[in-house]
Amino acid sequence: MLDAHYLLVLLLFALIIWLWRNNLAARERAIEVAGRTCRQVGVQMLDQTVAITRLGVGRSAYGLRLRRRYRFEFSTDGSDRYPGRVELLGLTVVSVQLDGPSGLVVS
Repeated sequence: MLDAHYLLVLLLFALIIWLWRNNLAARERAIEVAGRTCRQVGVQMLDQTVAITRLGVGRSAYGLRLRRRYRFEFSTDGSDRYPGRVELLGLTVVSVQLDGPSGLVVS
């Protein structure tokens, strides 16, 4: 019976490592997408980072995936700050939104 407990602990540890690596990959993807979108619309991504605001489960063509929403900030002239969002389903980009001074820009 003790061997089954070790196997369970090992499987749990493997799941934790997989989730950690998957979250790092998703965060890096969100940073990449936010930065690229900011460059495309001619604004500056501030702090070069994102923060997760929502985590859930969503359905894709390949089955259930983690749905994550990240927020970031950008500036139009270096002295202002506006919010932006990136939503991923797995590692696939669902949407990118920039809430700028002239209204909502969706990419």
